[in-house]
Amino acid sequence: MSFNNNWNEIDWVLLDMDGTILDKYFDDYFWEFLLPKEYASMHNISFEKAREILFSLYKKEEGTLNWTDLDFWSRVLGLDLFKLKEDIKNLIRVQPNAMDFLKFLRDKRKKVALVTNAHYKSLELKLKQTNLKNYFDYIVTAFDIGEPKERLTFWENLRKLLKFSPYRAMFIDDNEMVLETARQASIKYVIYKGKSSLNGSSRFSKKFPTIISFKELM
Repeated sequence: MSFNNNWNEIDWVLLDMDGTILDKYFDDYFWEFLLPKEYASMHNISFEKAREILFSLYKKEEGTLNWTDLDFWSRVLGLDLFKLKEDIKNLIRVQPNAMDFLKFLRDKRKKVALVTNAHYKSLELKLKQTNLKNYFDYIVTAFDIGEPKERLTFWENLRKLLKFSPYRAMFIDDNEMVLETARQASIKYVIYKGKSSLNGSSRFSKKFPTIISFKELM
């Protein structure tokens, strides 16, 4: 279902963090370059071989809580992932116009929730780096719910936790699989964020209304 900026139909706005409110370049750089580089150095193998090994491990955990669990990966890889993330925290950036959009929602007196699969440690680091915390009425991670956003039970439990009507809710994410699950959970307005990384190209969904900039919703 499309959204024609009729904000009278919306009470709640649910926002993904990485790739939606925040620039995904930080995470892409961390998982695709920095971690393979450190892993290669530790095992005295090539960067390409390290990427091959890590990408295979990542694939096995996609769509599970382990995928974003820094403690899990620290144990598996023998590296301090949180320390590595802290070392590059200067790469954590807010998406263009995201702050304006959050202020816009506040002015319209909408309930705003940050809904993320991110691990607590990543979440804390990013909120501290961006000063975004006070713009949200609620912050919920998959670790609070015990299920990732890709699972229908996540949305069922989120509804119980926040007590919102899905028919008067909007959800914005850069992950189409997550948006599909949210739609199955009866979230009326699901919107695809088509530019997740400032260093990447824009993408348009064939299944969901797409925005490149938050300006389009204001």
